Amino acid sequence: MAGQFSKEDIIFMREALSLAEKAQQFDEVPVGAIVVSEGRVIGRGFNQREMAQNALLHAEMIALDEACKNAGSWRLSDATIYVTLEPCPMCAGAMVLARVGRLVYAADDPRSGAAGSVMDICRHQKLNHRLDVISGLLADQSAVLLKNFFSNKRNKNNLLTNKKSGI
Repeated sequence: MAGQFSKEDIIFMREALSLAEKAQQFDEVPVGAIVVSEGRVIGRGFNQREMAQNALLHAEMIALDEACKNAGSWRLSDATIYVTLEPCPMCAGAMVLARVGRLVYAADDPRSGAAGSVMDICRHQKLNHRLDVISGLLADQSAVLLKNFFSNKRNKNNLLTNKKSGI
């Protein structure tokens, strides 16, 4: 599996992981995304749904928006998007509509993944565009970040519940 990733892939996924860590600092689900074209980052994003109270502000959507602005086009056919978590249906759909050439993601999302885990919007035969999808790059690091985030959330919620109950 490691042979399918280039040094460039690893560098860009590490940058996406650093954006995921930034999201966590804002108490957001730690997901980061980088859009790269011709070896250059043209879009970056991290989850901002809670901060903005906007369901659309997933890391991928923010990165794609910035990439389109920087590319001067909604077509990103020569771009690769690096994401720390398998995209949801909304984000996978946006990638298809933007004609992104390649998706590299870290951890699978067995609950709402739309690049192969639950469904596969990225490679759906009836859609007019399909992405090359490669998964598993730095998956362990991403999964640990996500598990720790949700574990801390549960612990905080338990503490609040216990305080309210007088325990």
